[in-house]
Amino acid sequence: MPNVHRLLRFFLPLQNPAGFSLVDTLLLALAIVAVVAILARDHFKAAFDWLADHPRAAAITLTLLPIALRLALLAHHPIPEPSVSDDFSYLLLGDTLAHFRLANAVHPMHRFFETVFVLQEPAYASIYPLGQGLALAFGQLIFKSPWAGVALSVGLFCAAVYWMLRGWLAPRWALLGGFVAVILFGPLNQWMNNYWGGAVSAIAGCLVFGALPRLRRGPTTSAALLLGAGLGMQVLTRPYEALLMGICIVPALLRVSGRQLTVAALAVFPALLLTLMQNHAVTGDWLKLPYMESRTQYGVPAAFTFQPMPKPQRPLVREQEMDYQAQVDAHAEAGNFWPRLAGRIKFLRFFLYAPLYLALVWAVPLLRQRQYLWVAVTLAIFALGTNFYPYFYPHYVAAAACLILLLAVAGLSRLNPNAALLILTLCLARFAFWYSIHLFGDEDLFIATGPYQSWDYINFGDAEGRFAINRSLATSPGQQLVFVRYSPSHTLREWIHNEADIDRSRVVWALDLGNDENAKLRLYYPGRKTWLVVPDERPPKLIPWDSPEQ
Repeated sequence: MPNVHRLLRFFLPLQNPAGFSLVDTLLLALAIVAVVAILARDHFKAAFDWLADHPRAAAITLTLLPIALRLALLAHHPIPEPSVSDDFSYLLLGDTLAHFRLANAVHPMHRFFETVFVLQEPAYASIYPLGQGLALAFGQLIFKSPWAGVALSVGLFCAAVYWMLRGWLAPRWALLGGFVAVILFGPLNQWMNNYWGGAVSAIAGCLVFGALPRLRRGPTTSAALLLGAGLGMQVLTRPYEALLMGICIVPALLRVSGRQLTVAALAVFPALLLTLMQNHAVTGDWLKLPYMESRTQYGVPAAFTFQPMPKPQRPLVREQEMDYQAQVDAHAEAGNFWPRLAGRIKFLRFFLYAPLYLALVWAVPLLRQRQYLWVAVTLAIFALGTNFYPYFYPHYVAAAACLILLLAVAGLSRLNPNAALLILTLCLARFAFWYSIHLFGDEDLFIATGPYQSWDYINFGDAEGRFAINRSLATSPGQQLVFVRYSPSHTLREWIHNEADIDRSRVVWALDLGNDENAKLRLYYPGRKTWLVVPDERPPKLIPWDSPEQ
């Protein structure tokens, strides 16, 4: 890592012309950002005020800004490559929807295609709900890239935060909250840089929690439609959390007229119908989610901690997962409710930069107002409700992200203007520092600084060797059949991933079931060049099937 060593040596006081250490350099950079913010405040304020007075221009700006910032990083951080089981399952869902169907027919050789979070029977389909898949399908159909749907959903989320906050705060504070969303959830965030997302559910939360104050001020059909659309979007994306959301909004709905409730219910109906249709297409049962079918067949994902661990009807063909008793033991350990809840407090850092914690302190007095007390109770319900999972990821509570931002921005609005400016300057400096590293750095620098980057996540490099193998397959003429041979110690870094239409795919990935069984699949695909991938070698090996190494 010679580049990193040269960089670090530069920060030794006697190795640079200014005699600066690393801390000196960081302090100088922070001082520069602060001074520029103060000196340019009047110019920024004029542009900011103009944008706040033009809501459509503000919404368009907030939609395009995170996308443009991420596109500027493509030289060092290209469109993300899928790497985990969730990525591949969601991509299968998006591809299935892009073919205008909810599930795929069972493949006659499906034993070779067993993989985590994908059903092979009674239909070949992802186990996940439709919401994120619809975004991926849109990107695939319109832009020829599923990731375009991911990026667009993040941009729309930032604009939706602005719209939601306008229902609670003055327009200028709402616009400020939109820009805070850009730096928190934009180019460096995990939701922008994988395929399982989070922004679709977050948009749903913005629609619901932004419609409620508008309905409270005066019932309008548009607000009721958006409330129902948001709840429906949450049903399509995170059904369990949609139930939590429904519980939270009941007190507010008691003060809404019957006509507006009817409008909202009609807006939810298409999402419920689509969910029922997907259930029937995938599982054959109108009321059984594909997610539940996966638990029945494979025992994964795990059940809620208050339920017994599901005994799988059949294991995966390969011995990749923990054995059943080990899963039971891990599930029981995860049932320790209060220690698990305390451990999840750290995930608040995913949603806010550290300086904004001070703004939360200033928001505490607002809890004396009924509407802000309701916000706090809603966040508590989401935290407690999702605590019944034996594991947790921030996108589980994505619908509540706008409420966390609401408390932070409301707290800023109560601060002395100079104090609020200081907090915002620190947040901007933090974002600018890491964004600059990713814009101008190289892979050595990304590796060296990555452990210090907190909750940011952005893809780079080829640590698993996937890119090299995919490039080799892409340059090989004709159609390919790739057998994957896992070692006994292989974990959930999945390599078996196929498109919705397996037989028409240029590359088909299949499990290595032994020479006798593999011969049957080779006979099924007689015109394909056959390969063997050994992913647990370092680096992974791609070997022609007839090679002596095979």
